[in-house]
Amino acid sequence: MFQTQYVTTDPHQSIRTWLYIVAALIVCIVMVGGATRLTDSGLSITEWDLFIGVIPPLDQADWLSEFALYQTTDEFKQQNSSMTLEQFKVIYWWEWGHRFFARLIGLAVLLPMIYFWYRGKLTNWLKGASLVLFALVCLQGLVGWLMVKSGLVDRVDVSQVLLATHLTLACIFLTATVWVARTVAPHTVDGIDTGFRQAGWLVMLIFVQIFAGGLVAGLDAGMAYNTWPDMNGAMIPDGLWAISPAWLNLTDNAMTVQFVHRLLAYFVWACVLAHAVWLVRYEPVSPHARRGLVLFALVTCQACIGIVTLLLQVPISWALLHQVGAVVVLIFATAHWRALRPALLVENPPRKVQSGPAYGSI
Repeated sequence: MFQTQYVTTDPHQSIRTWLYIVAALIVCIVMVGGATRLTDSGLSITEWDLFIGVIPPLDQADWLSEFALYQTTDEFKQQNSSMTLEQFKVIYWWEWGHRFFARLIGLAVLLPMIYFWYRGKLTNWLKGASLVLFALVCLQGLVGWLMVKSGLVDRVDVSQVLLATHLTLACIFLTATVWVARTVAPHTVDGIDTGFRQAGWLVMLIFVQIFAGGLVAGLDAGMAYNTWPDMNGAMIPDGLWAISPAWLNLTDNAMTVQFVHRLLAYFVWACVLAHAVWLVRYEPVSPHARRGLVLFALVTCQACIGIVTLLLQVPISWALLHQVGAVVVLIFATAHWRALRPALLVENPPRKVQSGPAYGSI
């Protein structure tokens, strides 16, 4: 006699590994992008070439040619006219590294997707999800180049709106990657619909706060009003609506942008606290409640890092730590959001295996 056994397999382990690697690369490029902004390196490369641009200057003539192109920008003419070639090389390498990571992420999404598709490892849902991820890579590259172009003529910095859009789009890409990876992970605990919706709204709020943080970075708004909880002596400072039309203050007025970023931080903190309390009240012993409390702790730490960064007048190390904190909060919030949804999407049934005679059979 033969005995039929059912062996539970994880058909998506390699897919998950791929997506986690992509997520790690996105975190790296966000950090490199932050350093590029903080060192004012973003306009050091004035042209975009998808293939040839991956090769950095190889000799003195190449370096002089790149430096000559940078010398035509308003940033050089108005801010860096005394810059030497050696100083230019520093900012060039930051921007080159940022673009190199962008190309690497594009390949890290495209090549494994083609391989898994060819090998039949992608379900229809995963095929669609993979195409969305690749589309996000392409869109991110387009927005990045438009951002650089915005700073090459009649400006000494890139557009703060495009900078914030570029950062937020990277975070949306990161969230989508983590969501797909967690969707194909084995799930043993079902979620609750209300908690799922709450967690989704929290992720949306984090996106809004990240966009506001991008505006702060783009306007160097963190360099001013370096007191807390007041803003240089006032809880509601004068001049919040100094620009006309009034809506421009939300994107172009450094005081207003920093004030909104602070208010959003308080609001996000309060919403995460309310969500954690709700979970503890209705599911006190569940992993959902524990994750809610961890998320609240992460948001609290992130707020504290932001305050210290402001009080220290935005040193690069603390500014990057604040950016890392935002990414960590977003990743955890996304995983928490996905965990609150029942695992019904792409699960595969146990694989049937025909074994030999069962032990003890006749």
